[in-house]
Amino acid sequence: MRKYKSARRSAFSLIELVIVVVIIGILAAIAVPRMSRGASAAAEASVASNLATIRNALDVFYTEHGDTYPTLATLPNCLTQYSDTSATMFGTAKESSKGIIYGPYLRNIPSLPVGSNRGKVAFVDAIGGDGGWVYDAATGTVKANCADSEVDARGVKFNTY
Repeated sequence: MRKYKSARRSAFSLIELVIVVVIIGILAAIAVPRMSRGASAAAEASVASNLATIRNALDVFYTEHGDTYPTLATLPNCLTQYSDTSATMFGTAKESSKGIIYGPYLRNIPSLPVGSNRGKVAFVDAIGGDGGWVYDAATGTVKANCADSEVDARGVKFNTY
């Protein structure tokens, strides 16, 4: 006589499955807010970094162009193209014979990474304009084009960075 082993199925019980789902839910509840805080912190750091880059480029321009800042209308060309001493002639390459010997100071204008004007690269002369950055040609100052209500995680206004 042959003895057969009884076929036993091994499977998870409903209680075990419910416990696993609950554990996954708890882990997700902990991880998701941490990831979203990381993204907002990265955007805040990007604002500060972009402002430092633009301000440094303006400082070099100011030094090389006889202690004058570019006008609002010529600012993008002044920062991203070669220029002459007076910043009236622009080109994509240095042309010593024409006096186009300075710049470019930036490869491109960075976009604003936060706020209602997120993604915009244009310079405007006042907060609320349709651009990413506010530029004062008289003083060479640049700040984020964000409303006073747009603040970082610490409550600091982006337009005061």
